[in-house]
Amino acid sequence: MPTGFSSSDGTDLLRAEETVRARIGEHDFDFASLAAVSNVFRVANTARYRFERSVLRPYDLSFTAFTVLWVLWIWGELESRHLAAEAGITKGTLTGVVKTLERRGLVERRSHSADRRLVLVAASGDGAATMERLYSEFNREEARITQHLSAAEKQELAHHLRTILRTLELLDD
Repeated sequence: MPTGFSSSDGTDLLRAEETVRARIGEHDFDFASLAAVSNVFRVANTARYRFERSVLRPYDLSFTAFTVLWVLWIWGELESRHLAAEAGITKGTLTGVVKTLERRGLVERRSHSADRRLVLVAASGDGAATMERLYSEFNREEARITQHLSAAEKQELAHHLRTILRTLELLDD
């Protein structure tokens, strides 16, 4: 990645966006949408990497494993396909993550009583205790990441991101 993406005031990001426009500007592209979506990707990838390096490393959890454990901690036991959907991952990825978390004693799997083909996954007692300890640290990092936004700006950002998510869901229908 070019080193110009790292300024603290955002001017390098704007310069990168201008470079993109200069390079492909002869095309009839929606550059505002390009900037919005590419910045969503940048933020998501950078935040994920930051969480893995700082908050999750002492717990030996990847961001995906944390997400699976968080979903189970919040929603309780789920059938594996619903868990994969809520965590935003494929069932194949979920299988590997659940096996790892199960080996570490953080989740438990069992067959559904009415349909043995279905697998139910739940956070174990150790998994729930881990999330109790971990989530306050995670949330402090969320607050650090958003510290330069007012409470109203955070709410507005969350609203706009939910709008994009709903649009994506509609596009999938």
